[in-house]
Parts: sequence; structure tokens; C-alpha cells
Amino acid sequence: MLLTVDIGNTEITAGLFAGDRLLRQWRMTTGPDRTPDEWGSAFGGFLIQSGHSPNEIKAVCLASVAPAVTRSVVEGIEQTTGAQVTSVTPRSELPLNLDVDDPLSVGADRIVNALAAIDRYGSDTVIVDFGTATTFDCVTDGRFIGGAIMPGLRTSADQLTRQAAKLPATELEPPSTVIGKRTEDCIQAGVLFGAADGVDGMIGRICAEWPGAASPKVVATGGMAHIVAPLTTTIEDVEPGLT
Repeated sequence: MLLTVDIGNTEITAGLFAGDRLLRQWRMTTGPDRTPDEWGSAFGGFLIQSGHSPNEIKAVCLASVAPAVTRSVVEGIEQTTGAQVTSVTPRSELPLNLDVDDPLSVGADRIVNALAAIDRYGSDTVIVDFGTATTFDCVTDGRFIGGAIMPGLRTSADQLTRQAAKLPATELEPPSTVIGKRTEDCIQAGVLFGAADGVDGMIGRICAEWPGAASPKVVATGGMAHIVAPLTTTIEDVEPGLT
């Protein structure tokens, strides 16, 4: 069995595969203070709860954008499963051409998004990944050609309430109207509808610059994708388990 691990700045996503089939998926908070033993216990516990022994894991593939926790996670997984962890980096030998000015600066999360898009959708795809940052990853003809990065929804909302003392922390749920009647509704409308319209605007600009005649397929992934995608007009598919 294959264990895949995607370490983000705020959340870790893990998937258990038998061949090409995804059996289970877990999400957990990226805790920088956890020890290797604690990470090993967490992953081992998830596997056992799913009816599988850690010893069944024969390979582990990891992509991380959080260096502060990567080593502890790797050590914990290797101790628990006995399998060696393979990390995806811009230096990895992959069926993907990083066609950008500085290939070594491309994050592992964006690399695996591009690889997944090629495998699932073929050429001409934009992956909109709603995480700590919202990223636009552009793939065509087996090449990652760049994209864009803007603040994520939760990042924007948290920064807003930290900087404005009288604005309360608010659950990010779509309000029924754009014109809010309560402060919480106003924040939800501004953050969510603003993000949705920002995505549509960015996709319009990306399509205007797209190489070739084909229009790219727009796919959303990430923890907030299911909330924002229905508010947009350009996202065609939502794939929470893309990476």
C-alpha cells in the first residue's frame, strides 16, 4: 500500500492507496510542536482505525511546504511503518517540465497539483487550490507554466479580525445575501464573495494569456474549495482529493 502525505502550512492531508484506488483520506492540523513519536502515533492510529496495519505500508510519498515540521513527520512515519519516505521537490525526476524562470522555487504542493492534473485531466488545466494561500497552477502540454498566488480565505479573514479590534472572528459560511444586516454577515460576504469574484477575475486574465487555442479546464481543490467553488462562475470541477 502507498501512503501519501501533503504537508501544508495549516493542515496535513494524508491518503491511503491500494494501487490507483484511494481507500481513505485524513486531515489533521499542522502542529509544529509535535515530536516524531507523536506524529508516528497519529499516522499509526489513522491506519489502525481504517482496518490496516502500519506494516502494510510499502511506500510513502510526501510533499511539504512547511519545513519546520517536515523532518518530525518523516521520522515519525518511518518509525511507525518501516517504509522510507520519498519527498517531492523541484529536483525530483518527474514527468513534468517546470517551465518557469526559477524552477527550484516552485513549491512541492504546486508540483503535485500539476502532476495530478496531468494524470486526471490531461493538458490545459488550471488548478485553484484553496489553502493558507489560494494558488493558481497552470499546466499545458506536460509543462507547469506558472500561475498566481493570493491570500487564502482564512488568512484574509484572520488578518482582518486581528487588525480591526471591533470585528469579530466569524465562521466562513456563505451568507444568503451580499448586503449583510449583521457584522458577521458583512465579513462573510466580503471574504467569500470577494474571493469568488477574485478567482473569476484571475481565471479571466489567465485565459486571456493562455498559450494555444484551447481553453483550460478549471479545477478547484483544497480545504475551502467546496465553499467557494459554488460561488464562482469559472470553476468547472471540485476535486478535494486531488493531492
